[in-house]
Formats: sequence, C-alpha cells, structure tokens
Amino acid sequence: MKKDRLGVGIVGAGFVARFHIRSWIGVRGADIRGVFAPSGRRAREACALANSLGVGDAKPFRSIAEMAADPSIDALWICAPNYTRSEVMEEIAHAVVRGKARLVGVACEKPLGRNVREARKMLDLARKAELLDGYLENQVFAPAVTRGKEVVWVRGAAIAGPPYLARAAEEHSGPHMPWFWEGTLQGGGVLNDMMCHSVEVARFMLTPPGAPRETLTPVSVAAYVNCLKWQQPRYARVLAKNSGGRNDYSARPAEDFARALVEYKDETGKTYIVETTTSWCFVGAGLRLTMELLGPEYSMQINTLDAGLKVFFSRAVRGRAGEDLVEKQNAEIGLMPIVAAEDIEYGYTGENRHMVQSFLQGNRPQENFSDGLNVTELLMAAYMSAERGKTVPFPPPGLANFVPAVAQGTWNPKKTQESLEAP
Repeated sequence: MKKDRLGVGIVGAGFVARFHIRSWIGVRGADIRGVFAPSGRRAREACALANSLGVGDAKPFRSIAEMAADPSIDALWICAPNYTRSEVMEEIAHAVVRGKARLVGVACEKPLGRNVREARKMLDLARKAELLDGYLENQVFAPAVTRGKEVVWVRGAAIAGPPYLARAAEEHSGPHMPWFWEGTLQGGGVLNDMMCHSVEVARFMLTPPGAPRETLTPVSVAAYVNCLKWQQPRYARVLAKNSGGRNDYSARPAEDFARALVEYKDETGKTYIVETTTSWCFVGAGLRLTMELLGPEYSMQINTLDAGLKVFFSRAVRGRAGEDLVEKQNAEIGLMPIVAAEDIEYGYTGENRHMVQSFLQGNRPQENFSDGLNVTELLMAAYMSAERGKTVPFPPPGLANFVPAVAQGTWNPKKTQESLEAP
C-alpha cells in the first residue's frame, strides 16, 4: 500500500527514542504522531520534544494496541528495552492480524532479539502480519561510512581490487540505564549491546555497493570477553549504588570488553575479515566510534572523536556534568570535541529517511529483520566461541537455541579464575 505521507508511532520514550525524534528534523514525508511508554510522564515528555521540534503533532497513547489502531498511525518504531521487544512485536502483529490496525510497516532498534530464538520470532511475526520490516542499524547510514565506502569502492577497489579487512570499534564508559548492565535483561553485556553495530557496519563496508548480503558468507567466528573494570570492587559498588542494589557485579557481572573476528568467504572462496572491538571501560572524552577499511593499495579511517569542532575550558570553568558536548561525555574541562549533530553523524537521520521512503514506496528496507537475525546469529556464535575458548564454525551446531551464560546470570570470570588458581 503506497502512501503520500507516513504517520509514525514510537514505542518507548527513553534515550534512543529521543535520538530518533531529534533526527526527524531531517526526515521528509513522515510525522511523529504518537508515543507509548509504560511511564506516562516520559511519553508526554517525548511528545513534547517532537512537538517543540515541529516534527509532528504527537500525542501519548495508553497502550501499543491503541496507538496501532489509531487511523493517523501507519508505522511503528520499536525503541523499547531489549527484554520487551518480543512482547511488543506480538502485540503489534496481533492487532494487525485481527484487523484492529492497518499498518504499513514496523521498524525495530538493535539488537532484534536477545538470542536467535527471539530474533527469528520477530521476523516470523512481521511476516505473519504481512508488514514491511526495517532493522534500525544506524551506523550503516552514517554519512562518513556511506561516503567513505562510495569513494573507496569507486576509486580504490575499481583499480586495485576489493578490500579484504574491515575493522569497527565502539567504546564508551558504560550505558545510561541499570537494565542495560543486567545480563539477564539486556541479553548479555557489551558484546550484545554494541557489537551488533560493529559486525554489521564492518560487513557493510566489505560488501560491494548494491550487492546483496549473501555476496559474503560467514564461515567462522572467534571471540573473547571479559569484565576488566566493572567487577573491580570499587566500580562494582558504583553500579550497585546507581541501580539501587539491582546490579551486583561482584556476583553477577556482564562483560565490559569484547572482541571478535569473523571470517567471510565470497563465491570464489576468497577470504574477507571483519575485526570488531567493543568496550564499556573506555574512558575518553565520550563515545568513540572507529572504523577502518583496508584494501591492496588503499585504506579508509573514521574516528568520531576527531571532530571538526573542539572547545577548551580551563580549571577555572567548572560547569555541571552533562552530555551536551558528546554522547557518554566524561569531562567538562580541558580540550573537548563536540559532535555538532550527533543524530546525523551517527546515522539516525539517514536510517529514518530510508525507512520512511521504503515504507511510503511499499518496499522492504535494505536493512530489515533478516539482517537483524543474521547479526544476532553472529553475536551468539561469538558468545559460543568465547565460552568455549576456541574458534567456532558458522553456523555452529545448537545456535538456534543457544543462550549465553551471561544472559542466564551464571557467567563470572572472577570465580572462574579463582577456581583455576585453587590448589
């Protein structure tokens, strides 16, 4: 069903939902018409933000079903916490299948599921409801990534041959909300939270422009995880205090550092490598995203903290702590970078433009739930590799029903080390 303008409802009113709302300034052909969140106050605040920015006449809804059934709503953006997404999608699909809602599509934030079973369920529900489905992986729409890939493939790969190695890293000092730190709620630690970005943007850079995902086939995954900072007693106490005692990293940590190497093959058998690193224990100016693409006679580099805008404040300037300079900001004095338009630089504006235009034209987005499922499969294979201490073939046996130890609340590297050191 083609439409001239899309009415969008947002499920969730937290940090990432606000990022999407701010990005809408650069999105055409759609209006944010509503927000649902369990907290009515936060839903009203999100609507007020949308209305103040002039990106839609948004109103809060009392339920997902009510918002889905509203005639002004054509598509839903799922920005709710990881542990709710499966239930949210069930409610959306149920409303559509029963004829209570007439939606064109649904878009979901990363990760699509906390494990392969959940991610596949999201895809199956979208298909059952005959909805167009978009996977909200912002980094593949970041201007530096899309422009850099274009230039490298046109000027470098066309002459010297295709790239063979892509690196991607996402690092900061830790998530905003306590539930992110809880492996049983979030589905893991930093690997699940942030490597979903890194494996996908690196795969995207290695894939020839316009070529399907299947051009490169993953054949093996090797990974390592640890809790380097936040299980230390001093920092474990900080988490416990900030969460009202819910986060107990002395007994039930999640990984704050993860790395993975994914080996791909093309149809000729040629090898391509994706190398990723993610961290909740990076202390710098703020969130740091780095990407590299390497080929026979060329390379590409991105670092979001190499901002064109920088400010310096002496020790005499002591303002309140905030995040007004860069996401996950760690300081207010000294030489600080400013990411002037984070919603654009990180790819939120580009991904929302693409989702909106795809839904309006009746097309499935280029990043969809099938991509989200494949990302989840790679992440679960990485957890498998880390737990077994060896490289695993892809896909490894048992992947469909695998749940990482950290997501079960049973992972504790400190106890493992102590048992190894015991006489």
